[in-house]
Amino acid sequence: MSRIGKQPIEIPAGVSVSIDPGRVMVNGPLGNLQQQVPPRMKIEQAEGTITVTRPTERGQDRALHGLTRTLVANMVEGVTKGFEKRLELQGVGYRAALQGTDLRLDVGYSHPVVIKAPQGISFEVPTNTEIVVSKVRPPEPYKGKGIRYAGEYVRRKVGKRA
Repeated sequence: MSRIGKQPIEIPAGVSVSIDPGRVMVNGPLGNLQQQVPPRMKIEQAEGTITVTRPTERGQDRALHGLTRTLVANMVEGVTKGFEKRLELQGVGYRAALQGTDLRLDVGYSHPVVIKAPQGISFEVPTNTEIVVSKVRPPEPYKGKGIRYAGEYVRRKVGKRA
């Protein structure tokens, strides 16, 4: 049985959800999202929560049950908090800074790497080794230097032996 699909989705204040057969629309402070969902899944809204139930115990219905619930939950999170990735820089001389709305990275090249912010995306640099948003230079496996997601584990390789 799906443990994820059985969990109810809490609807925060300021978020409105409209459910049509095969489509869910969510409006919130950060915008509105809509998603097609399998029409066989039964989506019910009651008292500030949304529940998803499946019609049968067939394999395909069981697989779509958790997927549908996760899609709706991610839409609710997207219109309230938004989506963000936290990155961290490791290595001597690896640092980040904001130049207006652009992100300037010093990541071991002979020149700084400047990334222009696409429309709808904003960069935030809490410290000079943390970035809140895509990988420009992945971590290398010998020294571990590079840009990685916060908390990401990088397998280290053994270097040359003398």
